[in-house]
Amino acid sequence: MTETTRSLPRPSGKAIRVEQDGPVLHVGLNPWEQDDVLDIAVLDELLLLLDDLHERPDIRVLVLSSLGADFCLGADRNEYRAALTADPTGAGLRRIADKAQRLCQALENSHAVTIARLHGRVVGAGLALASFCDLRAGADTCRFRMPEVGVGLPPAWGGAMGRLVSEAGAARIRELMLTCDVFDAPTAHRLGLLHRTAPLDRLDDVIGAWTKPLVRRAPEALVLTKRMLTGYSRADRTADTSLLDSHLLTAHINQQRGPDPTGTR
Repeated sequence: MTETTRSLPRPSGKAIRVEQDGPVLHVGLNPWEQDDVLDIAVLDELLLLLDDLHERPDIRVLVLSSLGADFCLGADRNEYRAALTADPTGAGLRRIADKAQRLCQALENSHAVTIARLHGRVVGAGLALASFCDLRAGADTCRFRMPEVGVGLPPAWGGAMGRLVSEAGAARIRELMLTCDVFDAPTAHRLGLLHRTAPLDRLDDVIGAWTKPLVRRAPEALVLTKRMLTGYSRADRTADTSLLDSHLLTAHINQQRGPDPTGTR
């Protein structure tokens, strides 16, 4: 970071680390004393941050990364299990799923250009979250997987199925979701799930090559272009049922009583 780096006053928790470098906001998932998963604390802090951005037009670019060994291993299965135990009606689960839905929509609707910086494993909900970023760069050692069907769940986290299909095409997403196969960074690049790949020690150079020209663009043109692209992307999802995904996921998990029914990775 440069001398312009400063921490934003919000969020104040530990689930993410936030630093500002001029018009660029660096947001790192911060898995302290836990796996690299998207738990409630992460969802809450990311939602709070994105809500604050509405009042921060000076932020032009948001870079989302992780401080852990992996970018993200999926949703927190332990929290799913605990929520179901605490409230067998599934209301607690639905609140978690609704937060995931709102988070993905907030990323898509943000005025800032969002960049996902990926490394290590990118699994389930982690891939869903990254898919809602405008640009995605990954280390050439990244490994991706959509494991939901393999553990008996619909791939409904965050309403990402429509987004993934519009980004990469129905045929390949169908194959990867149904088979739950692991795929590598070159494959993700061919599919359009990654825009760039690089060795891990050069990944920040790729991010910098994007952010430097982006912050020089006219703000109004950049925001309008992003909104237009989002609109066209959504037009391809006219039959998108993502608004129902949180209820679908909750209902499905609530019906399952086998061993570890709530895993999402």
